[in-house]
Amino acid sequence: MENKKIISALLFLFIAVLLTSCARDGHLTSHAGNILPLAMSTADLAVVTDDVEQLVEQAGKDRVLVVFDIDNTLLAMEQGLGSDQWYDWQKSLATDDQCSGQYVGDRFAAQGAIYFASAMRPTQADGPTQVRRIQDLGVKVISVTSRGMDYRLQTFRELRRNGFSFSFSAIGPAGGYADPFMPVENGRLSRYEDGVFLTAGQHKGRMLEALLSKTDTRMPAVIVMADDKQNNLDAVEETFSALGVPVHAWRYTGEDDNVMAFDPAQADAQWKSVENPLRQIQQVFGPDNYDLTSAVTPPECSHSTTEAGGG
Repeated sequence: MENKKIISALLFLFIAVLLTSCARDGHLTSHAGNILPLAMSTADLAVVTDDVEQLVEQAGKDRVLVVFDIDNTLLAMEQGLGSDQWYDWQKSLATDDQCSGQYVGDRFAAQGAIYFASAMRPTQADGPTQVRRIQDLGVKVISVTSRGMDYRLQTFRELRRNGFSFSFSAIGPAGGYADPFMPVENGRLSRYEDGVFLTAGQHKGRMLEALLSKTDTRMPAVIVMADDKQNNLDAVEETFSALGVPVHAWRYTGEDDNVMAFDPAQADAQWKSVENPLRQIQQVFGPDNYDLTSAVTPPECSHSTTEAGGG
C-alpha cells in the first residue's frame, strides 16, 4: 500500500512538471486556472453546451467566449444546390474546367440568388435550444461565418426563421457596426452586426482577434468554437495559442454524411431548373437582392451563354 502511495505521488509530480514545461513552451497556457486546449469532434451540439457549462464553473461566465460557425454547423441548405459542398465543387470547376457545362460562372453571384430563393434547416432539431442554453448562462456567444456581407439579408432571415439570435449575447456595441470595415490590413471588407461576423472567407483566427480589438473586448480566458471545417478551427487555435488563450475546438460532424453524399449531377439539374426563373425575377424586379449578370460561362469557352445556362 505504501509503495502505491509513493508511485501515485511520483506520477502526480511527473504530470505537474510535464504540464509546467509544456506551458512554458507555449503548448498549454491558460488565463484561468488549469484550462487546457481541447480538440474534439461531435455530431451533437449538446456536447459543446456541456463543455461550456463546465468552463463557466471553472473560469466564470465573463471569461468564456463561444463562437459558432453557420453553414453545416448551425444551419444547412435544404438541398445540395447552394450548400458549402456545392460551393467547393464550383470552386474546383473554376480552377479545373471553366468550360464545363456544369460551371455556373460567378459562384458568389449564383450562391446569392440561391440563398435568396432557398430555405435552410437547423443541422439538428434542438440546435437553437443548445445555443440558447449557453446564452442563458450569461456567456458571450457570437457567430463567425465565412459568408460575405452580400449575403447579409439572407443570412439573418434564415437565422431568425430557425430560432437563432446572437444580438443579446454579442460582444461590442449594441447592434454591432452600421458600416462595413476592413478587419486587417490588405484584407476584405467585412461586417459585424447583431453578433454575426461576416468575414468574407478570411482567416477566422485573425478575424476574431481583430473583432476583439475593434470592440475593445477583454481577452477571454478560454474560447469555445464549433465549426464543421477543421481549417477554421486550426486558424483560431493558431492565432490564440500565440496569445496564450486556450481554445476548445469542436469540429461539428453532424452534416458529414450529407457532405459526402453530395451529388454534382443533381445539383446541376437543380440549378438549370431554377436559373431562368431567377433571372426573370431579377429582370422584372431589379438586382436589389441578387445579381446573376456575372454568372455566365466565360466567353472563351465553346459553349454559348445559353447552352451554359446563362439565360
